[in-house]
Amino acid sequence: MTTPEFRRPGGPLWAGLGDLLMGARMALTGGREGWTRTLLTALGVGVGVAMLLLAAAAPGAIDARANRTAARSDWVDQPDLSAAANTFLVVPVDTDFRGRFVRGRIVHAEGPDAPVPPGLAAFPRDGEAVVSPALRALLDSPDGPLFAPRLGGARVTGTIAPEGLSGPHELAFYLGRDAIPPERGMRLNHFGGTGPGEQLSPVLWLLVVVVFVVLLLPIMVFLGAAVRFGGEQRDRRLAALRLLGADAGMVRRIAAAEAGTAALFGLAAGALIFLAGRQLAPLVSLYDISVFPGDLRPAPWLVALVALGVPLLAAGVALLALRGVLVTPLGVSRRATPVRRRLWWRLLLPAAGLALLQPLVDVRAARSDTVQAQVTAGTVLLLVGTVALLPWLVDVLVRRLHGGPPPWQLAVRRLQLDSAASARLVSGVAVAVAGTIGLQMLVAGVQDQFRQTTGQDPSRAQVAVRLYHLPEPEKALAQVAAIPGVTRSVGTQFLTAIPLGVDESEVRVAEVLIGDCATLAEYGDLGSCADGDVFLIWPDDPIAGIGPGARLSLGDGAATWRVPANARTVPVRDDPMGARHTAVLVTPKAMPALPRAQVSAAALLSLDPEDRDAAERVRAEVAGMDLFASVNALIEVRESSQFANVRRGLLAGAVVTLLLIGVSMLVGVLEQLRERRRLLAALVAVGTPRSTLGWSVLGQTGVPVLAGLVLATGMGVAMGAALLKMVGAPVVVSWPVVGLGVGLGAGVVLLVTLASLPVLWRLTRPDGLRFE
Repeated sequence: MTTPEFRRPGGPLWAGLGDLLMGARMALTGGREGWTRTLLTALGVGVGVAMLLLAAAAPGAIDARANRTAARSDWVDQPDLSAAANTFLVVPVDTDFRGRFVRGRIVHAEGPDAPVPPGLAAFPRDGEAVVSPALRALLDSPDGPLFAPRLGGARVTGTIAPEGLSGPHELAFYLGRDAIPPERGMRLNHFGGTGPGEQLSPVLWLLVVVVFVVLLLPIMVFLGAAVRFGGEQRDRRLAALRLLGADAGMVRRIAAAEAGTAALFGLAAGALIFLAGRQLAPLVSLYDISVFPGDLRPAPWLVALVALGVPLLAAGVALLALRGVLVTPLGVSRRATPVRRRLWWRLLLPAAGLALLQPLVDVRAARSDTVQAQVTAGTVLLLVGTVALLPWLVDVLVRRLHGGPPPWQLAVRRLQLDSAASARLVSGVAVAVAGTIGLQMLVAGVQDQFRQTTGQDPSRAQVAVRLYHLPEPEKALAQVAAIPGVTRSVGTQFLTAIPLGVDESEVRVAEVLIGDCATLAEYGDLGSCADGDVFLIWPDDPIAGIGPGARLSLGDGAATWRVPANARTVPVRDDPMGARHTAVLVTPKAMPALPRAQVSAAALLSLDPEDRDAAERVRAEVAGMDLFASVNALIEVRESSQFANVRRGLLAGAVVTLLLIGVSMLVGVLEQLRERRRLLAALVAVGTPRSTLGWSVLGQTGVPVLAGLVLATGMGVAMGAALLKMVGAPVVVSWPVVGLGVGLGAGVVLLVTLASLPVLWRLTRPDGLRFE
């Protein structure tokens, strides 16, 4: 009988495991230096992980907002209903307040079984209102009296729960009213159930795909830079291990384990940052987009992918970094003159990206998974090409820099010794700027496809008001004209008219507009006009039965009126709303008696441009007169809501990405200063002014930033041109867009440099010369 062989701890498997454990110990030990290095790496990785988790949570947050919005929807396509125990009436009374949309509904339950709106415990009773928390805060603020009249004097009795709101910053209210005009209210028996939403067009879908690539890639670049914090000290420690007998394989395993351990701490830090930031989400609103903490919930498989991918990325980057460093028992070759970087393979990346994007001539026909994958790959290669080309460009640039004042010489010499570290810090900004430029060019190129001209003319009037079935329309129009901030009011009374004595198959409805000559001139070219005149206007063919001497039934038929025999047909004119009316224009003396219950009023208002609250006063005053009235601001161009939402998401994501990139870059700059603190303290000790060191730090980041922004501009314009060609739009470089992207990137770097100066002053104190 043979005795089984005992595998000693010194075997290959245990030896490799021991190397990994040693690397983990090196990340956790080493005194203050080791802990500081690990914590900085963990913080840098943590910021990147938090950004990845935020990006992973974005689709879920969008879906959660969409689900809540769909669940409360009252735009239900269903046949006419009769009043029953489970029906309710609802009237949309949406409004705006200082540029912010306010969702408003007037509701009345017709029976005890009527479904309650999501977010409410019960229907508000007559004279009661339930408002969102954001609207309640507005009502309690100094601006509250300017908005309160839109609630019709109702008493606020509660707030809408989160399940009834699109986000915590949404302005919304439900107002209870027992008396709802039948012609204004919609009778429903349920909320929601509107069916699938409108699908994104191929161009918008392409824009969404590129947005995610552009926002996520800088995060990956910064993660790769963060795991290399403390690279010089790590290489010196590995050289000491070589001196003690470690071979090259052991060194690689130890380095990978050390980077992976720091990345695990970064995962924990990133999770904490994400959880803390999620709780603060209700305090933030970017471009009118806000979310609840529960909305930011990444999919489990995405969390698992991040948890596995970040340590593997850290270990891979550590091993890749060792390929460019010769670690021997006698030291590290990093201190030798760097090898000149090769250009040819760096050019292959953007060339391959353009090669993938160029064949896609027009993607507007339909969505395709193959096209999406090709666009994603091409965009990634173009932006990764920016990362690959930046170290070569910085290296070429600094090799030709000589002379200058002492701060400049210190900065240039540092870059000549090791330009890769500075290039790594700036590469994330360069990628973000390149992607932003390309995306903004695409947005500017396709925006006309998602905009339509309304025909409205804000130069003639800025606000249109319609009040329905008022007992004294003349008094209401005078009251509107007297609102502070209104400089001109064109007020008309109107009602419907049907010709009598005409075959039912030929009956068409016309309008009767009553006003003075100046008012009626907004609807037709009257020529001569005096009180008592009547005019006819037709956009197309005249209506059968309506002409001089015709008899008309007004309103619901309670009154009739004969068109005077001397009525003249005049050319129709577009009103300020862009509409052409089929109407009878009547001056007041021509129709002295009106069926009061059927007359409504309309006013076209010009506002004082210096009065920022003029429109808000109009909305408040009109709501006090008639809660069901409509007040609309005139605009020349209307934009697609889908395109506006995608563009807002792009802007919000770009702002968050740049802010977090700035934080991560600041951590990198502080880590570099910490590694050189003894050298910096020694320079101050021998008489070097601190201002000289401060300018040298600015120079060390300024040169790579300049190279990075130039490179980012070229790559961004190339990407934008390729994307514009794909959507069939003319390739036009928008230099203001390019300038904005470059300015944002330069601003982030400048702020990071200024934020690092206090740490520089502290590190250059005499106690920085201490060595343990």
